[in-house]
Amino acid sequence: MTRRSCAIYATGIVCAHLLIVGIALVVAQVFQTMIHNRLKKEFTLTEASKVFESWKNPPTAVYMEYYFFNVTNPHVFLAGGKAVVAQIGPYTYREYRPRENVTFLENGTKVYALNPKSFVFVPEKSSGDPEVDILTTVNIPAVAVMSELNSYSFLLRSFVSMWMNSIGVEIFMNRTVQEVLWGFKDPLLSKIHAMKPDVDDYFGLMWKKNGTHEGEFVFKTGEQDYMEYGRIETWNKLTEMSWWSSNQSNMINGTDGSVFHPLLSRKELLYIFAADLCRSIHLGYVEDVEVKGIPAYRFAPPHDVLQSPQENPTNAGFCVPAGDCLGTGVLKVSVCREGAPIVVSFPHFYQADEKYINAVEGLSPNKEEHETYLDLNPTTGIPIRACKRAQLNIILNRVSGFPKTKHLNETIFPIMFVNETATIDDDSAAQMRTLLLIVTLVSNFPLLIVGMGAILLVVLVILVCRSRQKKTAKDETAYTQVSDKPEVEPSESSHTNQPMRNGSYIAMSPVEAQKC
Repeated sequence: MTRRSCAIYATGIVCAHLLIVGIALVVAQVFQTMIHNRLKKEFTLTEASKVFESWKNPPTAVYMEYYFFNVTNPHVFLAGGKAVVAQIGPYTYREYRPRENVTFLENGTKVYALNPKSFVFVPEKSSGDPEVDILTTVNIPAVAVMSELNSYSFLLRSFVSMWMNSIGVEIFMNRTVQEVLWGFKDPLLSKIHAMKPDVDDYFGLMWKKNGTHEGEFVFKTGEQDYMEYGRIETWNKLTEMSWWSSNQSNMINGTDGSVFHPLLSRKELLYIFAADLCRSIHLGYVEDVEVKGIPAYRFAPPHDVLQSPQENPTNAGFCVPAGDCLGTGVLKVSVCREGAPIVVSFPHFYQADEKYINAVEGLSPNKEEHETYLDLNPTTGIPIRACKRAQLNIILNRVSGFPKTKHLNETIFPIMFVNETATIDDDSAAQMRTLLLIVTLVSNFPLLIVGMGAILLVVLVILVCRSRQKKTAKDETAYTQVSDKPEVEPSESSHTNQPMRNGSYIAMSPVEAQKC
């Protein structure tokens, strides 16, 4: 066997093995299954997992941007006109949110943790000084008192109204942003505190929320089922809430929004429990995006999350008491926040009914600035970028017995909104890209084998074709005339008895056979 034949046979054997093994691995998805099993094992809230430390002490910087609606014509509004507001801000704070008192429960299948949050002002990312800027906004303590007395007798309300007037309480107040946000000693609450010590004499939208947590959480670690990774088991020892009017609305679903299970699908709905909203919300797939070279799926709350019960009957459970419902785009949360009639929405009433937007002049909702969304890497489930946006509003209406409210048109009045943002840091992004590259290479290794087999198949075809061409050429040269001398026409006299021959030959004289 020639060397060329050996090469052809060897190439054919190797090619066949590569194609058979590669196709078998592709069909069986051996490497994909191996990678998926590895991811499911690594992404658990156990001390041995690689993600536990980043869950416990998140490396990504989180920023809270506070925007306020400054009321420019409070007297016109009190007289029955339309309020005009001007957005001011942002006032940006760096948010620190380490997990503390981390304790594993039930053989590591659950983990208990507190998540205190602290805030530090970042002037270079802010527009204005919160200690200097004056804000005209609704006097929320005063509105809370009036709302609380709404079920009492007219005589009592009238008496309280005169008392409030005597100490100079108005429906609108002028305070610095620092005071409205982080707290000040309110004169009305101070008077009430003297009579009822359990009532705090300080008021602020973030009063006592710097350095405190939102409750005690118990999470599923995902050790038994990767789909349970990070899911909330209990909040403040509750497996479900009690203040809404349906069992479905009272459910505590999903994670806290910081982690999600790996191997995400575009078709699934992701659930988040938002303690500040007193409810769970769901997010649906929107589009594919890329952040710092990392592929991600964008998930956002669909329009039906805050739809009215007329459009989405499942939201009827958020009407308290049952049947007392607001329109699309707003949610009354005063049932879990005692005091003022607080309503939450997306900023500038994004995705809300037009009546709420038109009730106040100066609002301009748009998707780019006011949508809440999460960009998640589908392989790992890690948030790459997040924007949580929510607006705080208060219901202002006429309250019998309080003359200052007699001209008010019922309005869901905007107070402020927050934009909580986080984007993966550069070091973590580099590690993520490296991890995804390894996952891609390992997952596609069977395709690489098939590709090598295909290349060898092409080489094999070329070798076989060239071998056949050379064999054909060799067979043809065996019948080709070698000498290029012209043949001489033999004379009849001298070569009468000589036989004719084709081609070149060596002429020999005829020799007669010898006799024995």
